[in-house]
Amino acid sequence: MTAPSSSLPALRLKPKANARAIRHGAPWVYDNELVLDRRSKAIAAGSVALLLDDERNELGLVAVNTASRIVGRMLDRDTSAVIDQAWFATRLRRALDMRERLYDAPFYRLVHAEADGLPGVVIDRFGDIAVVQPNAAWAEVRIDMLCAALCEVTGVTTVIKNATGRARSLEGLDEDSAVLYGAMPSAPVPVPMNGATYMADLEGGQKTGLFFDQRPNHAFAASLCKGARVLDVFSHVGGFSLAALAAGASHALAVDGSEPALSLATQGAEFTGVSDRFEVRKGDAFDVLTKLGEEGVTFDVVICDPPAFAPTKPALEAGLRAYERIARLAAGLVSDGGYLGLCSCSHAADLGKFRASSTRGIGRAGRSAQLIHTGSAGPDHPLLPQLAETGYLKALFYRL
Repeated sequence: MTAPSSSLPALRLKPKANARAIRHGAPWVYDNELVLDRRSKAIAAGSVALLLDDERNELGLVAVNTASRIVGRMLDRDTSAVIDQAWFATRLRRALDMRERLYDAPFYRLVHAEADGLPGVVIDRFGDIAVVQPNAAWAEVRIDMLCAALCEVTGVTTVIKNATGRARSLEGLDEDSAVLYGAMPSAPVPVPMNGATYMADLEGGQKTGLFFDQRPNHAFAASLCKGARVLDVFSHVGGFSLAALAAGASHALAVDGSEPALSLATQGAEFTGVSDRFEVRKGDAFDVLTKLGEEGVTFDVVICDPPAFAPTKPALEAGLRAYERIARLAAGLVSDGGYLGLCSCSHAADLGKFRASSTRGIGRAGRSAQLIHTGSAGPDHPLLPQLAETGYLKALFYRL
């Protein structure tokens, strides 16, 4: 339990820091906005502190990590709040209420970090199993409290901590994943979405085991695929291809560089009952796209959902060139009148830059295009308007 604010350490903003932005909902306080003296630098990572403006007016309770660029993460604007199990349970109930209104089965992102009032915390739900990513020090030191509240509110019987990812390293946290409650499932977990069944590896898969964020984009792509030949590049466990087959695609080829991911995709095709129309190819996506182009193969629908090519601002220009190249190679494989879907999960590449790179790549392939749909993450990945990073996912669908 965290003590009342009167006994908490304090962090104070510099005179030129934008206190108004924090009052209006900005959730992060950077190191260059704070007076970081010997006393404040001695605050233990993960502690809760009282945030003050430069005139010592209270702004709220923040989680502190002076080893991070983001020194303060807003937890509660009520400075009398106590960060205990009941506090976690209140936040979790609010998050759960929305997901239960949105989805008829318990497979979704339950907590999307700052947007759900739990900074740096990601929780994905797979039926009776929850996978937690405590990507901030404050959540790491309270992981048992969070786990207890999660079981109390949702009734899950297994809680797995996933400690992989760049975000934890930026916070100075380890990569030691663990089962916090219950037992690790002995096999991949089947997840129903958009008429297909996906297989989630909760122990060794990427991130929490499955990407729920693309659900509405899978659905839109699937609406284009009845009777179509489909190419799904960077397919992971078959996200777009299995949804397309469930919607009546005549054939789908899934391409990925990971043999385990393609194995899970094949299992998903079997569970979905579409394995007779499903094919996989392992290889580097750029190489496979180039080879397919040399072979003169075309598809009615091509979708490319790569990893973040521009995860940071320094990587932006190289990332945009990679998105342009993907668009150029993929556009050449789309039959006349067919459809091309291009996705980006890069924080640093905003929608305008990503759209410009994609459209330029299509033009460089000698194709003309209509942009027919722009998609984003599903509503279980809500956007915090004051934090652009929560709106990372972009999906563009063109008719060529």
